[in-house]
Amino acid sequence: MEFSIFTAASHLEPIFEPVIEQAGFRLVRLRIMGGQHKTLQIMAEREDGSMDVEGCTTLSRALLDFIEAQDPIEGEYEIEVSSPGIDRPLTRLADFSRWKGHEAKLELTAAIPTPDGAGRKRFRGTLEGLDGNDVVISAGGQRLSFPFRSVLEAKLVLTDKLIQEDLKSRKGAGATT
Repeated sequence: MEFSIFTAASHLEPIFEPVIEQAGFRLVRLRIMGGQHKTLQIMAEREDGSMDVEGCTTLSRALLDFIEAQDPIEGEYEIEVSSPGIDRPLTRLADFSRWKGHEAKLELTAAIPTPDGAGRKRFRGTLEGLDGNDVVISAGGQRLSFPFRSVLEAKLVLTDKLIQEDLKSRKGAGATT
């Protein structure tokens, strides 16, 4: 069994998401890191997918004002606001369509049967989009489909294609990170 210092904080998303949206951003991922000294990590982006230092500062201030007024989490913790980065986590169903054609790593909540009978729960392949609420990838010459709810963690793989697309979108938007 793997031990992770990261804890999903989906129960906190409904508390923080309205504050994040009111500040002009979209929540990508929220989680709590650490043991004795906790950090609330918030990855966010603007509607156009960009995030820069000024955006992180603006969002941090809005979140700190909210936390000071509402005190939504027990105990002491630090807050960390960041961009999802180029090799971003895929956390919403729409992310799997948006990033179609790019390489990704996926980990499922449970192993699925493989032809050799061993079973696997980690995959690396090209995102093929969605089939209803199922995530579809091409991996090892096979087209695989998983229910979105069975995806424990997913993220893009840093490739030349992804870097080129990111550079092109930054140039088009005039954004800097």
